[in-house]
Amino acid sequence: MNEIVHEQLKKIKQSFRLRMDGMISQSMRNKGLEYKINWGIPFYELKTMAKEYGKDYELAIELWKEDIRECKILATLIMPAERMDNDLIDVWMEGTISQEMAEMLAFNLYQYMEQAPVLAYKWMASHSPSLQVCAFQLIARLFMKGQEPNERGINEYLDQVSVALSSEHIAVRHAAGSSLQKFADLGDEYRQLVENYLKSQNLDVHIS
Repeated sequence: MNEIVHEQLKKIKQSFRLRMDGMISQSMRNKGLEYKINWGIPFYELKTMAKEYGKDYELAIELWKEDIRECKILATLIMPAERMDNDLIDVWMEGTISQEMAEMLAFNLYQYMEQAPVLAYKWMASHSPSLQVCAFQLIARLFMKGQEPNERGINEYLDQVSVALSSEHIAVRHAAGSSLQKFADLGDEYRQLVENYLKSQNLDVHIS
């Protein structure tokens, strides 16, 4: 780590003490969101902090290494999407345990990567709940951007959604259901496709 990055990291970690919110931190722990250190700083404040640093690969790498909630979220915000290669993605996902962090990676970083669809379909078929959550949150963002899957992609997606909606993990079920809503929002044809599929699978999921 070079001296500039070291000083930036030190400054960021020190600033967390001034921004900490004990009530939010405790609430997260009560909900099972465990980090070595969690200052309970709201996302909007972290997003503002990220703007001060811009996109910074070296700083993002060092932030992610810290087992601190706020450091990891900042890393997802300042990492340049084009610098995330497959090896680095694997390393970051190995450390992705919480639902919150899986969502942060999908929203703040992965949706801007060229390989986003490939990652989404790959992780949907994973046995890891955090990877599945990330996958469905990621594909939901792609649907929101108007990206329409081809016929093969549609069939694969619906098959994975069907499995996910029966998962024992509520976060996986929620993420899958949310993505299905975004898929239906692509247009009337997609909405009809979803309704027919849910009926054929006897799945009790409400699509607005």
